Amino acid sequence: MQQPVLMVPAAMQAMMALHAASSGGVPKTTLFMVTLRASQINGCSVCVDMHARELKQAGEPDHRIWAVAAWRDAPFFTDAERAALALTEAVTRIADREDPVPDAIWNDAAKYYDEAGLASLVLTIAAINVWNRLNVATRQLIPAR
Repeated sequence: MQQPVLMVPAAMQAMMALHAASSGGVPKTTLFMVTLRASQINGCSVCVDMHARELKQAGEPDHRIWAVAAWRDAPFFTDAERAALALTEAVTRIADREDPVPDAIWNDAAKYYDEAGLASLVLTIAAINVWNRLNVATRQLIPAR
């Protein structure tokens, strides 16, 4: 099946508007890491490829891109990036624990991001989870190069 948002133009417009609205208050590379990490968790190869490439185009070195999946054990990330990645994992895996987004994770993110930044993070995480689910459900493939 074709990507659903391509079949429903108003859905594509809505997704693009959400993306544009949710990109403030957080460094662009942090948002790319967030989208990469959620996509890794959800097994969306299209988005993993896309967001790894975005990080590379933004000037991130390979070792940081490759380590996003293992951010807890890699020394390459700032405390703010770690807080964003922890929030990403919690929001993406909301069904995996009784307290989906523990106060400790939220409060840690709030140390580095103001309310607008937290809103941008949560909206970005929500949006990438929608994209991941659309792509995985319809078995979208990475374009041939």
